[in-house]
Amino acid sequence: MKIAIAQINCLLGDLVGNSAKIADYAHRAAEQGAEILLTPEMSLCGYPPEDLLLRDGFYRECDRALAELAKQTKDIILIVGHPHQVGDNRFNAASVLRDGKVVATYHKHELPNHSVFDEKRYFEQGHQACVFEAEGIKFGINICADVWEARAAMRAREAGAEVLLVLNASPYHFDKQTTRHETLRKRIDETGLPVVYANMVGGQDELVFDGSSFVMDEEGVLTHQFPAFDEMLGMVEIKEGELVAGAIAEVEKDEASIYRALCLGVRDYIQKNRFPGVLLGLSGGIDSALTLAVAVDALGADKVRAVMMPSPYTARISIDDSREMVRILGVRYEELDILPTFTALQDTLSPLFKGLPTDTTEENLQARIRGTLLMALSNKTGSLVLTTGNKSEMTTGYCTLYGDMAGGFAVLKDVSKTWVYRLSNYRNTLGRVIPERIITRPPSAELKPDQTDQDSLPPYDVLDAIMACYVEKNMSIPQIIKEGFAEADVNRVVKLIRINEYKRRQSPVGIRITDRSFGKDWRYPITMRYQNDF
Repeated sequence: MKIAIAQINCLLGDLVGNSAKIADYAHRAAEQGAEILLTPEMSLCGYPPEDLLLRDGFYRECDRALAELAKQTKDIILIVGHPHQVGDNRFNAASVLRDGKVVATYHKHELPNHSVFDEKRYFEQGHQACVFEAEGIKFGINICADVWEARAAMRAREAGAEVLLVLNASPYHFDKQTTRHETLRKRIDETGLPVVYANMVGGQDELVFDGSSFVMDEEGVLTHQFPAFDEMLGMVEIKEGELVAGAIAEVEKDEASIYRALCLGVRDYIQKNRFPGVLLGLSGGIDSALTLAVAVDALGADKVRAVMMPSPYTARISIDDSREMVRILGVRYEELDILPTFTALQDTLSPLFKGLPTDTTEENLQARIRGTLLMALSNKTGSLVLTTGNKSEMTTGYCTLYGDMAGGFAVLKDVSKTWVYRLSNYRNTLGRVIPERIITRPPSAELKPDQTDQDSLPPYDVLDAIMACYVEKNMSIPQIIKEGFAEADVNRVVKLIRINEYKRRQSPVGIRITDRSFGKDWRYPITMRYQNDF
């Protein structure tokens, strides 16, 4: 027999569109001889629905869509993820659709309530296994986090399952696939059940789902590995009770994986929210250069507009390099001199600033002029402003509220400066788009004479390593110092992290590529004094 995997990109809340896509995959799978089609977690409505799950009407609409889908897919057994309400109880569910009817429904056992997950806010736990038979084989169902613990898979086995079908909406972060493989091998060791793992693909706000669906036999041997970041219909054959080995796609790692995640996150955020295009401020620096490259690769040059806004402190090479990059990429480009506006604002404020020294106030004025100009263009054209700041800047507050933080989507929000360099070099291996001088020259905000980032920050290799320890690994100051970092550097970086929480709260949503971003999985209070065991 054949089992098909629908690795699909679902649009959250689009019940009609998602149902049509699932039905199309079901018909195609049936034409290729599949008896079962496995879809991702919450494939009917998209994931995560967040507080839509608090509305009774949402469940009623999902029920109607599920019943209609069952009528349209009588030629195959269809496993569909959806929210399910029974009385006052709500569940993360998967239903078996067969012969035009919903014949069984499974309720997710393990409800993750960490990182970006908040399922205990919405759902009750399930406790019953769900096993059905097809072509003489008994199939059990689990949903995503169920297989990260032993209970649900063991219950499926005890109920007679011979193959475990797992629906997933497992979001991407760096090297996540290795962890998935290791986790599923533990479940296989415990149960002896082969696993068919179907994962969602696509961007949803800050999350990216990478697909990367796979199959393992009862020994934990990988028999199928499907490509990442693309929609696809995968086929799995069972012959004489054994999985027939299939194609093993290369699992992209490091720069290639992160770059594709960024492109998918941008593409889906813009397209799913129906923006006509994007625009960004191009500075001649590496952050805006990488953001521009991602935007063009994600959307096409015709959907991207770059604006260079030089000040008196902008180096000539910054303008030259920006012009060279837009020439290579073929995007629309303008230059707007901010000196007249900067002078006017200084004149307006001079009576109030009389006797006070020049400081970061004047630097921030330049950033805020640029932000205002970009937002004006956004209002006039409908295009979304992409901000260009990176995670290192978000960590330390080396960014300006209502200035370079002004915009609708932060492409590099979870990308450290170290990774910005690595990704820029990687992108040029695919074809040169970023002038080499942008990559090699010292980074600078160019808001005062002869300025470089390292005037105000530790070296980025040190800063990023401390940031990763504190933010991503949740280590304390003493633990970080024991890793070999200078106490002064650690204290300085951690202090900057603490005092800039108010800025991060006001930053645009941005793509998550680590397992601890400044999004849903970072929830520190702004106003606090506690710091004893930090």
